[in-house]
Amino acid sequence: MTDASPTPPRAPEAAVAPRLIATDLDGTLLHDDKTVSDRTIAALAAAERAGIEVFFVTGRPARWMGVVSDHVHGHGLAICANGAAVVDLHHGGRIVEVSPLERTAALDVVAALRGAAPGTSFAVERTSGIHYEPEYPPLLLDPAAVVAPAEKLLAEDFVAPTDPADCVESAGPAFPDQPVIKLLAHHPDLEPDAFLALARTAAGGLASFTRSSPTALLEISGPGVSKAGTLAHCCAERGISPDEVVAFGDMPNDIEMLTWAGTSYAMANAHPEVLAATTRRTESNNDDGVAVVIEEILQRRGEQGGGLPR
Repeated sequence: MTDASPTPPRAPEAAVAPRLIATDLDGTLLHDDKTVSDRTIAALAAAERAGIEVFFVTGRPARWMGVVSDHVHGHGLAICANGAAVVDLHHGGRIVEVSPLERTAALDVVAALRGAAPGTSFAVERTSGIHYEPEYPPLLLDPAAVVAPAEKLLAEDFVAPTDPADCVESAGPAFPDQPVIKLLAHHPDLEPDAFLALARTAAGGLASFTRSSPTALLEISGPGVSKAGTLAHCCAERGISPDEVVAFGDMPNDIEMLTWAGTSYAMANAHPEVLAATTRRTESNNDDGVAVVIEEILQRRGEQGGGLPR
């Protein structure tokens, strides 16, 4: 998180009534303790009752969506892994659409970053879970994870040990029919934005690079995969134009979505690049900035005769 820049004058409100709210989670909808406030829960429910769809659009994988799974209404869908997966929260986070990072491209990215930034460690996020290198920081350990060099984790015929202590191999390939959702790259020393710039220079033609962590942790997806692209697809299926979308975010992985949406808000705690990419501001995530704007939208709708939800 970064200190906010001075708040500019409020931009004129969009003339088109919103039909969909797209919000990031960490640093945006969620408080820093990873909870959803009662005020925000009430605002989301009120928006849905007023006929405004809500989409959670996050870098999180499907398995980390439990914090908001009870607060999605109507369609039940969320966009995860920076646009690489659409999941059905009404059915336990079942993945219904995938835009994978091809295995060979991921291997090329690993090779490029090992050369450009020695000391980089990797994790591989697949539809079934995360697997990582021994040097990768143990942020949220998964007891079912396979720990091995990235080149092995991405090998088509990699056979994982059934019991790593005994080095007994399983009967077949470790990840059959489990596409790569994203590759994660961590550097212990580089400044986060510098690492992102370096990676885009070294391997930007192979994949999409972004970041949402305060540390030097990059999130790498297939070429062209982004929150914006998948959100645009979901909106097109519903006949919703960009002008009818209100979006919220705080980190570089939100920028494309914020610039695509007709109306977008940077959180008060947003990264400087997010503040520069948007003209509207709202309160910080800890001060329920998303709820503040939703309440204003519904209040205007009521004043204009649209009726406030009861």
